[in-house]
Amino acid sequence: MIAQELSVGEVAKRSGVAVSALHFYERKGLIRSLRTAGNQRRFARDVLRRLAVIRVAQRVGMPLEAVATAFAALPENKTPTKAEWARMSALWRSELDQRIEQLLLLRNQLTDCIGCGCLSLKRCRLANPGDALGDQGDGPQRWG
Repeated sequence: MIAQELSVGEVAKRSGVAVSALHFYERKGLIRSLRTAGNQRRFARDVLRRLAVIRVAQRVGMPLEAVATAFAALPENKTPTKAEWARMSALWRSELDQRIEQLLLLRNQLTDCIGCGCLSLKRCRLANPGDALGDQGDGPQRWG
């Protein structure tokens, strides 16, 4: 019979996530553990799937708050179905599409622009004479 609960060490080993990160995710409410009589953490097996989603989300730049919001739509204490995961991931689609558009814009303009804050390339003086955008604040003013 396969154990239904995993120790923090087992979860770390199976997921590739450091124990300290597991504790952090638990404090953020992304994962939950139970406590034994000896106050040791035990995790349900579905935590492995949640951790995989967290890692993928971080790889694509999704903030942990977005992960928490998506997880709130999932059932607790059981592995979500394929349909439940699909609904959760649909919540990220528009945000990811926006990020892709921003990255494509950045890639296509990178050789011509350094983010126009203006950090000033000689050529940029044509688009930003007198550093007019600098009056609007620090950092890139034409992005976002």
